[in-house]
Amino acid sequence: MALYMYQASYTPESLAAQIKDPQDRLQVVGKQIESSGVKLLSGGYTFGEYDIMAVMEAPNDTAVTAFAIAVAAGGAIKASKTTRLLSGAEWVESLKMAGAVGYRPAR
Repeated sequence: MALYMYQASYTPESLAAQIKDPQDRLQVVGKQIESSGVKLLSGGYTFGEYDIMAVMEAPNDTAVTAFAIAVAAGGAIKASKTTRLLSGAEWVESLKMAGAVGYRPAR
């Protein structure tokens, strides 16, 4: 299973609706997406460019893309970003492989 970080910004209308009916959307959405094979592992509410961040586990890129499309189609999000996360072992393997890449910067 691969790890992904999903960040999203709510629309003003979505924030207004949440003010009227406050709830933890991470809990709500986490339960809703389980049937797609995507599992919410962690998350939190941020301030700045994005309003919410979630770390999810998914069987593949297609499953997490389907999640992102479904959320976007709902209309509550004005912007989002999905980032594939590497595990520590994947990062170390990438570092090892980088040594074999023949790239040399122009000098």
